[in-house]
Amino acid sequence: MTCHNCQTRCKKFGKDRKGNQRFRCCQCYKTYSDRPDKLDGTYLPTEKITQIIRLLVEGCSVRSIERITGTHRDTILNVLVLAGDRCERLLENKIHGLPVQDVQCDEIWGYVGCKEKRNVSGDPTLGDAYCFVAIERSTKLILTWHLGRRTARDTVAFTEKINEATQGNFQITTDGFKPYVDAVHYSLGTRVDFAQLVKVYEAPRDGEQRYSPAEVVDAVPLPQWGQPELSRICTSHVERQNLSIRMGMRRMTRLTNAFSKKWENLKAAYALWFVFYNFCRVHQTLRVTPAMEAGIADHVWSIEELVALLGA
Repeated sequence: MTCHNCQTRCKKFGKDRKGNQRFRCCQCYKTYSDRPDKLDGTYLPTEKITQIIRLLVEGCSVRSIERITGTHRDTILNVLVLAGDRCERLLENKIHGLPVQDVQCDEIWGYVGCKEKRNVSGDPTLGDAYCFVAIERSTKLILTWHLGRRTARDTVAFTEKINEATQGNFQITTDGFKPYVDAVHYSLGTRVDFAQLVKVYEAPRDGEQRYSPAEVVDAVPLPQWGQPELSRICTSHVERQNLSIRMGMRRMTRLTNAFSKKWENLKAAYALWFVFYNFCRVHQTLRVTPAMEAGIADHVWSIEELVALLGA
């Protein structure tokens, strides 16, 4: 053990109440404990942390995990936030400068604390929260994501992440959200063949239920620049990923009280889900994980292996 202040070697100084070795600096007399570097900063065993993360990625709520594991909900959320932060860095390190062919982008809506029309306080960390998602069509790999508002500024932040995650020329397809045009031009320039798929919705009929989705009557492919292939102008794969998110993340299930109460909790849940989806979950059509299909992993990661990589 080395003193953080003096950079000198410390001597053993007894043990703490948990049996961990203590050390004391001979110059400044500061004491340190040789505690195991747990993911959640507590004394939870690795098996308990693994069980919590496994239940989180399988769509269980925090309260149900509390009842199953006997761990307090605040500790569960602490594990989620720290694991999500490390998952976000892990995804950025693993997916960087990756050659791709066909990228699809979309946004999925959620909210934090309350819906936007109920946010009377004007707190920017409350209200609508849109997650921008970019997926590679052939490998089903989540290239990058960004949690923010559905604004031009957050759209540019998202396309900048796509630029960092990819290399070379490829085709990219988005929905009809107008800020994509300037954002893709600014971040990706002419190295992409860019097209949008603009959906035309039918006007709501009389007596239609409040939460019934509007019927799509047409989907118009709209090439923007480059030479995008009309047969590849599609957003079906990323929209199917949105369904997987709502099925696998309890806080994204519609019409329930399992929504996020804090912005950092929702961001951590997204980061954990995307790493699990890319590296741990075998895709039904691929029969391997998206990371294996993309060539950035050589085997299916287990939850135990993921927890070990995150530092538990």
